[in-house]
Amino acid sequence: MNEKKMLDKFKELPEEEHATTKTKLQVGIIGTGWIAGAYAESAKSIDDMEICALADLIPGKAEQFKEKYNFESAVCYSSHKDMIDNHPHLDAVFVCTYNRTHAECTIYALEHGIHVLCEKPMCVTLEEAVAMRKAEKASGKILSIGFQPRMDPNMKKIKEIVESGVLGKVYYIQTGGGRRRGIPTPFGTSFIADETAGIGAMGDIGCYSLDMVLNAIGYPKPLTITGYTSDFFGKRPDYYPKHPEYAEAFSVEDFAAGFIRLEGDIILDFRISWAMNLDTPGDTIILGTKGGLRIPSTECWNGSVGGAMTLYSEMAGSQVQTEFPIIPPPKDGVFCEKIRAFLDAVILNGKSPIPTEQIIINQAIIDGIVRSAKLGKEISVEIPEV
Repeated sequence: MNEKKMLDKFKELPEEEHATTKTKLQVGIIGTGWIAGAYAESAKSIDDMEICALADLIPGKAEQFKEKYNFESAVCYSSHKDMIDNHPHLDAVFVCTYNRTHAECTIYALEHGIHVLCEKPMCVTLEEAVAMRKAEKASGKILSIGFQPRMDPNMKKIKEIVESGVLGKVYYIQTGGGRRRGIPTPFGTSFIADETAGIGAMGDIGCYSLDMVLNAIGYPKPLTITGYTSDFFGKRPDYYPKHPEYAEAFSVEDFAAGFIRLEGDIILDFRISWAMNLDTPGDTIILGTKGGLRIPSTECWNGSVGGAMTLYSEMAGSQVQTEFPIIPPPKDGVFCEKIRAFLDAVILNGKSPIPTEQIIINQAIIDGIVRSAKLGKEISVEIPEV
């Protein structure tokens, strides 16, 4: 091997090793809507997992899903309880239901000794998140939450930068994201109706934004929150030319903002939007006493980095800027890596890759913004110990 080829080897990213099992893990999918399709597609590239059961409340929907994705041996059920009570053996389930039923389905599975990967958001309220944590601890099983941006090497790099100490003490964070026009209604009203979604833009994309920065700084707890929510676009019939009736069904927020005081004397300035008269509410900024990090936003934010990140600092008496080039995604994509990390934890009896002890804090902030907005004043936040 010549010198150039040897040096080029150092440019290659090492492939991650994953746990393996001699028998395939038996996995069920609860809820066979569009997000379940992403799980189904990922399942095709995972050899040690078999989708053996499907459950959906809508008659015939699970059967259609089974046929679409060629899960020939999967048994279809009419509900999560029907599946869990009657399927002969389940190692784990993917909870892909409406936000409002995440807690119910997850808790029932854990109580029956089944590992759970629950799609984001964790749930709707802090009270539900506490109940999920209690069920998880009582069961001794793994509960992971579906935050696939964690698997993005660029997101990992943000955490590495903060933990390196190059920013010094972090004291202020601005984060969020948005879409100029992006209320998710291609599949009907499940995302925009309170009875199914419970929360809007915050549950869909805001939780990703919060996780990006909170994970980087070690997930300190919120102390106080001043929150604001609005629904100016979602309530407009002209927003939906083909389905003006959606405006009447819209009962969550399409915009939210929060000013959060965190432990460690850190301020978090957060905003998220499904629709607004702007291309982006701004880049994510992490300010520290030694340096500052700018993370570019995107036009249609969905938990990704919009471009090369820039570190602003001082060196030898000069103000300098250091650019971090975009790192390519994992070979099979971050969604598949999210599932793979969960399965590895199950096989090895390891720890949850996206632990609820962190995401309960994420949920507490969302819950706090909702409560503060309703009251029209700042509130204190207390997260019960579980």
